Amino acid sequence: MTRHKSRHVSRHPGRHPGRLRGATAATALLLALPLSLAAAAPAPAAPVAAAAGTTGAAATADTPSAVHLALPRPTGPHAVGQEVLHLVDRNRPDPWVPAAGPRQLMVTMYYPAHAGTGSPAPYMTAAAARLLLDGKVPGNTVPTATVTGTRTWSRTDARPQGGHYPLVVLSPGFTMPRASLSSLAEDLGSRGYVVALVDHTYENTGTTFPDGQTLPCTVCDRLKTPEDWKGLDESRAKDVSFVIDQLTGRPHPAWRYARMIDRDRIGMAGHSAGGAASVPALVTDDRIRAGVDLDGSMDYEVPASGIGGKPYLMIGHPLPGGDEDTSWTDSWPRLDGWKRWLTFDGTDHGSFTDYPLFLQALGVPQDPGTTISGSRAVELTRRYVAAFFDLQLKGIDQPLLDGPTAADPEVRFHA
Repeated sequence: MTRHKSRHVSRHPGRHPGRLRGATAATALLLALPLSLAAAAPAPAAPVAAAAGTTGAAATADTPSAVHLALPRPTGPHAVGQEVLHLVDRNRPDPWVPAAGPRQLMVTMYYPAHAGTGSPAPYMTAAAARLLLDGKVPGNTVPTATVTGTRTWSRTDARPQGGHYPLVVLSPGFTMPRASLSSLAEDLGSRGYVVALVDHTYENTGTTFPDGQTLPCTVCDRLKTPEDWKGLDESRAKDVSFVIDQLTGRPHPAWRYARMIDRDRIGMAGHSAGGAASVPALVTDDRIRAGVDLDGSMDYEVPASGIGGKPYLMIGHPLPGGDEDTSWTDSWPRLDGWKRWLTFDGTDHGSFTDYPLFLQALGVPQDPGTTISGSRAVELTRRYVAAFFDLQLKGIDQPLLDGPTAADPEVRFHA
């Protein structure tokens, strides 16, 4: 089994759970959404067709409805503000549902803010949370409030700090809502970054728009071939470039605090399909100076001509038998700038998102091959991603990226 094949499966775990890098069927479900308290094997996933107002089944005795989920506290010196944007690309029809008209995106902005201002930001909307649960948890009985009540550290309408900060665009995994990378986004905001966390419409279980409509995933079962997956990555790269256009355009950017963004220091990071999309984004958009791929197969492989000497960080989880993703091994020598390839031992595909934190809090056992805790996985992901952007966008030396350290025995550096 190659990492290339299993990453494709990881993006849509219901298709071939038996090929999920040796994981059990139950764990295959948890990689997609580790909120289920049942040990039953998952049924094949399908596009969610429920209406935005769908109500789920009542909690059972096995569901700890009183559990309060919380993201870990950000580690930087700044408080974090949050604002949600609705962006419409009138020059591009939606690639998945052309009848819907122009491409529309929801983007959550995170930024350094003054402490004590604003009000607590929600984790995600109730409608999106319900579609997430109903679409990922067979026979779902998990209360919506278990997700929507997640404690975040960012604050809505918080007063922004002065100054100019690098911009990092974050892209989540396929079928995953943007909220799945909230802990990483908040941490980067606290460390002095403006972060744009993008929902790629029709590519996740549900995206809620300002009019109250929550659009489901329409392409979850459409992507069958390598060309389909490459097309997804290319489409996401266009989404990312459009978001950058809207945030940096003059004289009227789409975000009221756009003055905070340093237009000359822009990076991109993503998980799974979001990480894979960083390759075409770097190739096609000169404004993006550095990229991070968190466990995503490169369906759009690095061209033979390279990526313009731009720095690149690859972080993945180990495969059984020491196999490696062929798209990573093929692309690695073509990366023509500063580069690092790290493996976090003891992790799985979902370890780079918020969801293992929920699994840990709810007491759901991990697969035996996943030996690292959710909190430790988030800690490592935050620290190494931030170190990369501190080095590449802020010019701050980062010995952490020079090689292995005894403080992080789980982290392996590839030559």
